[in-house]
Amino acid sequence: MTIQEIYKQYKIMPNLQEHQLRVAAVARQICDNLTVPVDSSSVITACLLHDMGNIIKFDLSQFPEFYEPEGVDYWRKVQQEFINEYGPDEHQASLDIAKELGASQKVLDCIDSVDFGQALNNISRSDIEPKICDHADLRVGPHGIVSIEQRLEDGRRRYKDRPERWISPEKWQELSQACHDLESQIFENCKIKPTDITDESTAPVIEELRAYKI
Repeated sequence: MTIQEIYKQYKIMPNLQEHQLRVAAVARQICDNLTVPVDSSSVITACLLHDMGNIIKFDLSQFPEFYEPEGVDYWRKVQQEFINEYGPDEHQASLDIAKELGASQKVLDCIDSVDFGQALNNISRSDIEPKICDHADLRVGPHGIVSIEQRLEDGRRRYKDRPERWISPEKWQELSQACHDLESQIFENCKIKPTDITDESTAPVIEELRAYKI
């Protein structure tokens, strides 16, 4: 199946489809310009699937424009369906869905690496694929490609009033530095700079990826 067919089958909301496609497009642009070997197929597949269960954690009172034309009530029902099927952990749900789709262990490992809290682990890894996946996710905000600093500020703003996602200032600083270090590790082996990856540069890649087969 193509990734668009998979998104339709799993009732992935449009903004979440676009997020995963953008992340995969960022990753693809990095992979195409690396000067070291990389398993780009596993990277792209992981990025296209990394947030399949994320509706579980969504605060559906934010960004109401994202829920049209179906409306918030429809997506609340879909959210409950996901929770009933996969449980309350959105990350585990994404892994379970990837397994259902026959993802390799390498792809599952890459999906498991995509999280703000994983940045410290990822900078100490020797394999570059998980680093790329985590970094690519950090480059995509709710409305498009952003810098690492912009993404961190957006996350701080969105989660500051959600106690279940609270991080101490010291830990936040440590993780933020790890995110910057991750970017440095990747681009020291890349023919392009982080600023070369933009909404404009990824737009044609996104259109290609809509037909990507999993």
